[in-house]
Amino acid sequence: MTTASSTAVPTLIGSVQRALRLLEAVGTHRDGAPAKQLAREAGLPLPTAYHLLRTLTHEGYLRRENGVFHFGAAAENLTAAQGPRSRPSAVTDSLARWRDAIGAPVYCAVYREGEIELIAVADAPDAPAVDEWASFRETGHAHAIGQCLLGQLDEKEREDHLDRHPVRPLTRYSVRDRAAFLERLRTLRRGEPVIERQEYALGTVCAAIPVTAGATIAAMAISVPLDQEERLLPAVEQLRGEVASLLRSFVFSISI
Repeated sequence: MTTASSTAVPTLIGSVQRALRLLEAVGTHRDGAPAKQLAREAGLPLPTAYHLLRTLTHEGYLRRENGVFHFGAAAENLTAAQGPRSRPSAVTDSLARWRDAIGAPVYCAVYREGEIELIAVADAPDAPAVDEWASFRETGHAHAIGQCLLGQLDEKEREDHLDRHPVRPLTRYSVRDRAAFLERLRTLRRGEPVIERQEYALGTVCAAIPVTAGATIAAMAISVPLDQEERLLPAVEQLRGEVASLLRSFVFSISI
């Protein structure tokens, strides 16, 4: 009479293993990664990766923003089950509410360890976010949220950033050189919205506001199509009111 070996190989579900490999790949990219890169890193055929990524996104374990995949609320909540709610999820939820109220995509970014870090974006099919055709991290001089963050740095930090990420025009409306960009920053009024018109993307205007979150340098922004430019200032003032209300409750400053 024989007995089952205690070392018998368990029955494994291949699709679950493949999904886990994709989640592991996403976890190695702080700023997210596109499907092709994730498929390559997980060792999966691209059609299989697309199918699994769509499923994981539908279930809330991933979210797709600006063409790249990040962890979604469901994945973040797995690690927060015994503690406070995940911070990125709380920020994302706030942005989604403001997007719906304002009718425009809403962005949140911080300046962390010498770099511009876009931590959340909330958009919708009828209010799409600006396509990140050139790295937001490297082109802060050309978009409103980057200008708002760099305007909050001290002179030494700002010069260091521009040494690493030189000013270069992205469109015919962009600031042309470093001297012109620094002069623009000097003219910014403290606490006022930073407005950018077609400097990063043609056909788009943006506005950003600084956010006080303890010692963190942060900013919020919205964008609208150029033919709706009249909506920009009322919308950013509405965003400023929403952010001020949330900051008074301490929720957003803790979340960032």
